[in-house]
Amino acid sequence: MERLFGTDGIRGIPGEYPLSDGMVFKIGKAIAHLLLSKKYRRKTTDGNLKIIMGKDTRLSCQRIEVVFASGITSYGVDVLSTGIIPTPGLAFLTKELKADIGVMISASHNRAEENGIKLFSDSGYKLSQFEEEQIEKFIFSYPVAPDLSLYNSGSVSSIEDGQKRYIDFLKSVAAPLELNGLKIITDCAHGALSNIAPVVFKDLGAEVISINDEPNGQNINLNCGALHPQNLSKLVSKYKADIGFSFDGDGDRLILTDEK
Repeated sequence: MERLFGTDGIRGIPGEYPLSDGMVFKIGKAIAHLLLSKKYRRKTTDGNLKIIMGKDTRLSCQRIEVVFASGITSYGVDVLSTGIIPTPGLAFLTKELKADIGVMISASHNRAEENGIKLFSDSGYKLSQFEEEQIEKFIFSYPVAPDLSLYNSGSVSSIEDGQKRYIDFLKSVAAPLELNGLKIITDCAHGALSNIAPVVFKDLGAEVISINDEPNGQNINLNCGALHPQNLSKLVSKYKADIGFSFDGDGDRLILTDEK
């Protein structure tokens, strides 16, 4: 059977297989089908199955999100959209909000022209290989979809405070930490941490110089961030900072630069 999932989700060029609109819709349906199957369905307090969906700052994320949500809701599964959130933040919110599956639309450190889909279980950890294979089996073994008229349409709603929830969580974990008197430089790679990393360090008392924190949909990871730590290294020396943090576009990769 054909494989869709690589070592870190499904990746490709938006608009082309496996991220064509038709395939993204099928993947959404397959994930909803996985949840609806008796073997995987867990009891929820309100009886509704829900998927939480986040994205990084790529232009293509919006279209993928809309098509993906259409596939999911066609089976009566609800979608909660966090908007822009780093991948670790999406994993956190999946567990925090008791979602059944978390979906992150991102190609991580790759160029802006690429994108991908990462899936998380209700515990906030990545789906198992077995579950990924079940999704692939449904996509490739059942080319004709079941009668969708049997299902009520699911709803799509927004989580307006997703970034704040994640910021509050990070600060609670670091609660004993005081950064007063420290100068920190953050390279946000024009990605999902642009409005999060500088805020966390400032709230903990540090003086923060933030760079590459103005995403426009096309500049994510572009000659900046964790793949180009030499840029931050020069600035740490120039501004006599105590430490520098280089993130990638979806905030799951980090390179540290010390004061030297």
